[in-house]
Amino acid sequence: MQRKPLPNCHGGKGTVDWTEVLNEADLPGRTLKFIHDDILPPGASVGAHHHDDEEYYYILSGEGEMALNGQTHKVTAGDITAVFPGGSHALINTGASDLRFIVICTHPPK
Repeated sequence: MQRKPLPNCHGGKGTVDWTEVLNEADLPGRTLKFIHDDILPPGASVGAHHHDDEEYYYILSGEGEMALNGQTHKVTAGDITAVFPGGSHALINTGASDLRFIVICTHPPK
C-alpha cells in the first residue's frame, strides 16, 4: 500500500489523504485498475473531471455532495456512486468531519 497527501485532486480544494490499496500493476491482465481508501477533510473537494474508464465511490463515513454528469446528489455513509466512460464527477465534503470513501476504478468494458 502507498499512502500520501494528494493536494488539489483533479483541481479540487484542499488535500485528500490518499491510500492506494491496489493498482493494476498488482493485478496484471485484470479489469481492475485500482482501489483507493481516501479521506477528504471538511471543505476539501475532488474537482470535476471526465472518465474514459468506470469509477465507483463507496462512502464509508461523513457527508458530502457528489456531482454526477452535472447533477448534484447528497452522499452519506453507505452510499455508492458510479461514473461510466464519457461521464464526469466531483465530490466535496460538506460536513463537519472527515469524508472517507473507497474508490474502485476498472478499465472500460471491451
